[in-house]
Amino acid sequence: MKLPRFATLLGMALAGAIVPAGTASGESHHGSGVVGHLYVNDNTAGENTIAGFDRHADGTLTPIPGSPFPAGGAGTGKGIGSQGALQQSDNGRYLLAVDAGSGQISVLRIGHKGTLSPVSGGPVSSGGPEPVSIAVHDDLVYVANGGTGANNYTGFELRSGGHLHALAGSTVTLPEGSEPSDVLFNRTGANLVGARVNTSLIDSFTVGEHGRLTAAPGSPFAAQGPGPFGSEFRPTDPSQLFVSNAHGGPGAGSVSAFSVSDEGVLQSIGASPFADKETAPCWVEISQDGRFLFTINTASSSISRYAIADDGSLELVGSTASKNAGSGPLDARLDPDGDTLWVVEGGAHAVGGFAVDGASLAELSSSPTPLPTGSAPFGIVVT
Repeated sequence: MKLPRFATLLGMALAGAIVPAGTASGESHHGSGVVGHLYVNDNTAGENTIAGFDRHADGTLTPIPGSPFPAGGAGTGKGIGSQGALQQSDNGRYLLAVDAGSGQISVLRIGHKGTLSPVSGGPVSSGGPEPVSIAVHDDLVYVANGGTGANNYTGFELRSGGHLHALAGSTVTLPEGSEPSDVLFNRTGANLVGARVNTSLIDSFTVGEHGRLTAAPGSPFAAQGPGPFGSEFRPTDPSQLFVSNAHGGPGAGSVSAFSVSDEGVLQSIGASPFADKETAPCWVEISQDGRFLFTINTASSSISRYAIADDGSLELVGSTASKNAGSGPLDARLDPDGDTLWVVEGGAHAVGGFAVDGASLAELSSSPTPLPTGSAPFGIVVT
């Protein structure tokens, strides 16, 4: 995926990495009970794999027996910028992973104790050369495809048994070089948006009853800042959208806030965009109660923390640095209880964990946890 400006920023972050890649190993038996699981798209060259971990009550991670699990398609073996490269189906039974090296989407069944197994008949073509992001709502799936060639959004139906079927007539073609970095539904599934990082535009659509997309009047919309990257709708208000702007330069990142009409029209909220004061804010995660927003600053190896007002305006509270100045943090997810923010650390080939207390973050003593050798990780799911 050709993201020249992002690649430069990511390179800056990775150059200082001091935590070596290693094979995720360790005993599955642990003194603290298992409270859930965590998965990362390894994006390994050749056969792609998914790393799986048991999450323990004390915040530690241990590999699930059999991890890393084969996805079926191929990764690229090199860093790729996007949000949402790994997603869980709404019924909690499946993981959907991009195979960026083979232009495919893999579906894996989540089994007993968190183990993964590929669904029969897959992986399937993503509809483009390099899939980077997946959006899921009920049985409707959309994939953002970047790379050299046909940049697009392509729809699928997730059928019984976890089988993906391409949705005829669903593809929305983008100009080559747009490089979509994220695609996502709002909570109701009535709207879908996608960010074009290289051309600083945001696509907005309404979703019809058969899953086809209709562009909103005026779409695509200006992103308010260079390099729109990670996006998230407010969990408590599906009409509020937040998008990070990664390419503002050193110390000049920002986050845009938009209201989204029923027709998908984006309108600026308050004094948007809101300064981040860090470099390369690329990924966005919002607390389940909708009160706080966290943005992951890849080149600064830090996480900025915002309070969200009722109208969607943001107030920068501060930033929290990773233990490792070269961690190169990427995609991030809160656990279902909102107690821990888990971050893919591309530079460290690891997963970092941060205890959450309102708008405050503190890195766990057990963080970071190494990912498998050869991983070029992006995309995370926490259950």
